[in-house]
Amino acid sequence: MEFQEQVITYKDRVVFIRLSMPSFNRKLKEYAEDEACFMFVNQGKVNVRTPEDYLQLNRNQAMLAKCLNYFFEPSQNDEECKEGIESVGIFLYPSLVEEIFEFDITTSNHKVNFNVKQIEVDRLLDNYRQSIDILLDNPELVDDQMIKTKLKEFVLLMTKSQNAPSQLDFLAALFKPNEAPFKSVIQQNLYANLSLEELAQLSHLSLSSFKRKFNEVFNESPKKYITRKKVERAAELLKSEDIRISDIAYDVGFDSVATFNRNFSAQYQKSPTAYRLS
Repeated sequence: MEFQEQVITYKDRVVFIRLSMPSFNRKLKEYAEDEACFMFVNQGKVNVRTPEDYLQLNRNQAMLAKCLNYFFEPSQNDEECKEGIESVGIFLYPSLVEEIFEFDITTSNHKVNFNVKQIEVDRLLDNYRQSIDILLDNPELVDDQMIKTKLKEFVLLMTKSQNAPSQLDFLAALFKPNEAPFKSVIQQNLYANLSLEELAQLSHLSLSSFKRKFNEVFNESPKKYITRKKVERAAELLKSEDIRISDIAYDVGFDSVATFNRNFSAQYQKSPTAYRLS
């Protein structure tokens, strides 16, 4: 599968997109312009790592996301990675929403307790997905009225499926991200083999601000704290003789067994093997 992208725009903004790409490593979806989005997976499986959640998406599980940074990660199943990913996205923006629906979203105080949510793809949503696929395959069919009609249909479907009080309330809530506590972001992603820069991106901070904030919250440098916690978690897992040491190394977020062995030995003055035997 080669990388391919088809888009439909409205007022110079992407509202529908289909991406096809081969196997990939972790990829950042960066917050932009107060956009909210919905993503179908047509082919393959993909994981989504957010500041506080980790979702697994496939053809039957879609994603609704507010405006925030998150990462797409490949499936851990090698066979599933080989087939690549095809996804369809729907993007909403406050200014376009207010124009198309003639809503003033600032008049609604409705909130929901999630930033990203896994959505079951029922028959109605699956039919909607197919209709967007047809438009992406046949862009000559698309005009502004068609786009507005399809966006209104999507919002009506989601308002009902999410039991929102009204379409206005559903849309207003989409543009009110819940602030993730800094400590919660770190704890949720402690064993994920994320670089400090990637952790900073999940925290919506520059790298320098992230390091400063980390020291304030944990009274320790991020590298020292994270390494120590990974090794402590590994020591707990080593008590079970059913788990291979190499698997433990990757499970707690080290990028290689050699790095794990070196850090473990430095902290416990013995190798993981010797620690397990003791």
